[in-house]
Amino acid sequence: MLKDFNLLVSTHRNRENECISELWYHLRELGDPKIQATKTPFPGLVVAKTRLDPLKVVEAFRARVRERPWDFRAVLKVVPIEVVVKADIDVISETAVRLAKEKISPDETYRVTVNKRGSLIKKRELIDRIASQLPFKVNLDEPMKIVQVEIIGEYAGISVLSPKDIFSLVKLRRKARFSRVLGEEES
Repeated sequence: MLKDFNLLVSTHRNRENECISELWYHLRELGDPKIQATKTPFPGLVVAKTRLDPLKVVEAFRARVRERPWDFRAVLKVVPIEVVVKADIDVISETAVRLAKEKISPDETYRVTVNKRGSLIKKRELIDRIASQLPFKVNLDEPMKIVQVEIIGEYAGISVLSPKDIFSLVKLRRKARFSRVLGEEES
């Protein structure tokens, strides 16, 4: 598994190789001829390293779905990763708090989201540890920022993101269908 990744990509179980090919296709078209991508030990999960800004990748993927939705078959979700650290509760919480204090302004709300795979770290304990050190207002339903922690075995990817910074093919398709339904009713 690639240890220095900046994209965490979800796909259907047993379609990881197709997902990697699709990533290569899109990222090469966006200008990165040297993408690295590997399967993880967990079904439906791929990690990748691109030279491009991961946030710009998500933005470009969102635009491509609107223009060419048929180009996305295997890439279901993309989470940009800012920092990869050892999956240790102290290291993760220290890094997440540092990033959050740098990227969340006093007037913004936040939530901590932890997804863990192959780790004995207790999710609730990690969330409490991070949140207890942050002076910002919590909003679990519609936060302005998300302190995203993705634990994959021995490693943890950490980011502080706006909800729009996470690419979700299912949500984009659902939103497009909903928009079409509303548009048809208004005519």
